[in-house]
Amino acid sequence: MQYIGFFTLLVSLLIYVVLGLAFFWEALRSGGSDRMKSVAWMEKGHVACFVILTLSSLILLQALWMKDYSFSYVYRYTDDFLPQVYRLSAFWAGQAGSMLFWLWVMAVMGLVWIYSPVYRGLPEKTKGYFWGFFFMVQAFFLLMLTGPSNPFLILDPAPVSGRGLNPLLQNVGMIFHPPMTFLGYAGFTIPACLALAGWVTGDQRSWLFQTRNWVLFAWIMLTGGGILLGGWWAYMELGWGGYWAWDPVENASLIPWLVSTAFLHTAMIGKQRNTLHRSNLILICLSLITCFFATFLVRSNVIDSLHTFGGTGVGLPLMILILVSLVFTFFVALTGKGDRSAVDSFWSKQGMMIVTVWLLLALAIIVAMGTMWPVISRLWTASPLGLGPDFYNRVCLPLFTFMAVILCVCPWFKWRDGIKDKNSFFIVCLVFIFTMVGLWIGGIRLLLPLAAAASGVAGMFSMLLYILLTPQVRKKRVGWGVYLLHLGIAMIVFGVAFSGPYQDSREMVMPKGERVGFNQFDFHYVEFEEIITPGLAIYEARINVYKGDERLGTLTPQRKLYRNFDSPYAEVSVIPSLGNEIYSTILAFDQEKTITVKLNITPLVNWIWIGSFMVCLAGFAIMGRVRVRKVEDMDE
Repeated sequence: MQYIGFFTLLVSLLIYVVLGLAFFWEALRSGGSDRMKSVAWMEKGHVACFVILTLSSLILLQALWMKDYSFSYVYRYTDDFLPQVYRLSAFWAGQAGSMLFWLWVMAVMGLVWIYSPVYRGLPEKTKGYFWGFFFMVQAFFLLMLTGPSNPFLILDPAPVSGRGLNPLLQNVGMIFHPPMTFLGYAGFTIPACLALAGWVTGDQRSWLFQTRNWVLFAWIMLTGGGILLGGWWAYMELGWGGYWAWDPVENASLIPWLVSTAFLHTAMIGKQRNTLHRSNLILICLSLITCFFATFLVRSNVIDSLHTFGGTGVGLPLMILILVSLVFTFFVALTGKGDRSAVDSFWSKQGMMIVTVWLLLALAIIVAMGTMWPVISRLWTASPLGLGPDFYNRVCLPLFTFMAVILCVCPWFKWRDGIKDKNSFFIVCLVFIFTMVGLWIGGIRLLLPLAAAASGVAGMFSMLLYILLTPQVRKKRVGWGVYLLHLGIAMIVFGVAFSGPYQDSREMVMPKGERVGFNQFDFHYVEFEEIITPGLAIYEARINVYKGDERLGTLTPQRKLYRNFDSPYAEVSVIPSLGNEIYSTILAFDQEKTITVKLNITPLVNWIWIGSFMVCLAGFAIMGRVRVRKVEDMDE
């Protein structure tokens, strides 16, 4: 089966390369004609490749399901004791499998694109250039999969069992987080390729409307699945009690999110004002290129991280892809017509949005430079050092807080100039000030968390007030979707402002039967249980939690020892709350069943997850039917 799987990848590569070259050859010889015979063949070729790549994926999935350890990939990421759900999700656990999955997701999106009404309304030449660029991306991934990252390598003789999946990946987050991240990455391929195709054929604007749903879908997947679900996974699995540690791999997915968020704002200005065409082209392409950069960070082994894949020869090709894509994007962008000014006044809604875009891009550059600092500093020192969370907190948090302040007041500005509802604007400012004063009196004295918390409260109030006072917003699904999305962002800001700096943590040794007080709670260690299975040993403590005389629940933190891994792994237990969430982890235990336990009291952390859920739901609400527009309809 390995030969069949590898052969399907080779055939797909051949189809993409031949058809792509055939189109560009025809485009050079067409002499400006809009009729492109090769487009129909490119569509059929992509459908064929989709079928072939689906077969490749099914071969790997079957090998994972059947425990076929003659596949090197199956041997490296599974064993006989792995539950079937994690056996299948091991498809994207390793480098080769995840690249195949990303490639297949792009193929699915290309297939959906072919049968969409928007695609059918595109000019023939635009379709051709779109497929030309799309095929180049597909061909690159196929080159990797048939070269340094082959998922169909054979082990002969086949081992009797595998090495097993990293225990940190045996979590429900593994089932959803990587696929949603790859959906986000792959989702930017369609708008980026169409933007380039439109630009080459002289249409600088219509792609903004035509790819609206694709951009929103990719952004939602990256936001909900990539950033926030990843943060929740780290919070629940790593046992550190936090959800964001500025780890290089976490930063890797943050960078395309910052760039694509900036694009969403410039795209709105571009649609409203018929401007920022060049900026929009560059930003949508950068959204995709930074996804390549994120892949490079995770797979090139240039940086140390908790969960990189390790270098296996894909780093240099990915770097070449990034550099070539950057040069090509800026070259294409410079060939188009210039834009008129995007801002009439910075004291306006569009002015606030432009400032937000600058802040987002500044953050993306800071995070990218900080993450790559160990590599950059090698230019002048033999002992390069990475930058820790202190650097990012010191530099990035003020910028995030400034954006949160803008979020509060932005709805009350007119689109072009001035404030449209001074009374409401004044009330929102008062909410911000009174919240700061109230929190200060309540003991919140750190300036940045204080300002961020006040921004979160004022932002939530501002969004709700705007929806209530603006009938035209309530009447349109897109209108209330946009403001509910920003309401979710304000909830996240509110949760982050408290959950990080005001987390209370303590490690303590507890003999069985001990009752100790911590923060405003009492913890009673009542039971210790051992559960032994062929592949796993589980050691679980039961700790009843009281607040005064009221019993709040029972914590059941675990320590797990997997058969194929020497180190024990912690399984977190929490008692959730909209106020203080109680979080527990067993650090160690002895033969007398005395445990060393870490307890965290984390205020308002669940506001982050609820706000995230609202952001994703509201994002889907903004999506809708896209009206097919002709190029001539785009001009004012």
